[in-house]
Order: sequence, then structure tokens, then C-alpha cells
Amino acid sequence: VQLQASGGGLVQAGGSLRLSCAVFGRTVRNYVMGWFRQAPGKEREFVAAIDLSGNTFYADSVKGRFTISRDNAKNTGYLQMNSLKPEDTAVYYCAASPYDNKQRDTYQYDYWGRGTQVTVSS
Repeated sequence: VQLQASGGGLVQAGGSLRLSCAVFGRTVRNYVMGWFRQAPGKEREFVAAIDLSGNTFYADSVKGRFTISRDNAKNTGYLQMNSLKPEDTAVYYCAASPYDNKQRDTYQYDYWGRGTQVTVSS
């Protein structure tokens, strides 16, 4: 399974970005899709996930601002990010897990894409 994340960039605080995660080699509907981020000097942290039933999970810091979704026909996952804040600045990674539990746990994800940089200016 290969994942390719895109859509990062530089945006002002309050702005929006949509990240995409294209999945190659497997059908996305069979995997839990997750987004994680890592800021300089910090550990990688959970952002959002969508499970096999379409249930969504969010970190408290992004709840109400970010929306995760999945388009099975396009074999692609998305992370819509609104009302961005400077503290959202990080490299964002998409990941896929065959295990439909512990969606917030980094170690549940077997497949990772290269990160995409998101920078939010104040």
C-alpha cells in the first residue's frame, strides 16, 4: 500500500486548507484512515481518523475545525482544515490501518505517506 499526501501550504490564521491522501495498491474502504501531525521538536500526534463504518474521531485541539472524509470511488482520503491557527503548523501525515480499533494510536497504522507541510502565519 502506498499513500501520497498533498495539499499543504502556507496560509494565514483563520484560513483553510484541504489535504488529500491518495491510496495506491489497496481499496481505501478496507482501511481505517488517519491523519497525524508533527511539529518541530514535538512528537507525532493524532489529528483525526475515520473508521470502516465511517465513524470519525478527532483530537480535542481540532474538533469543530477539521473534518476527515473518504471518497471510496477515488480511493482518496481528505482532511478539511478550517479556522487554522499558528499552532496547527506542522508536517501532516496520512496513514492507513487494517485494524478497526484504537484509531488514535500511531502504532495501529501499518502504512504511512510522506508528510505535507502546513504553515499557518499569524
